[in-house]
Amino acid sequence: MAQREGHGPGQDQRDASADEGRPDHRTMTAEQGRFCVARCSCGWRGPARRARSLARTDAEGHLQGG
Repeated sequence: MAQREGHGPGQDQRDASADEGRPDHRTMTAEQGRFCVARCSCGWRGPARRARSLARTDAEGHLQGG
């Protein structure tokens, strides 16, 4: 199935650069079929998750350096 880009249903843009002091990191979640994946502007990509909340937690962990 094709990967969707942009900001529509199923995608959550989170710009934490102001809060985290890391302007080179912008995280987002994207749905791919039944799964949700966290991604970052630095190229990092989290594991595929069935729950959006877990993908968001992965993104927050990445921003905190984990």
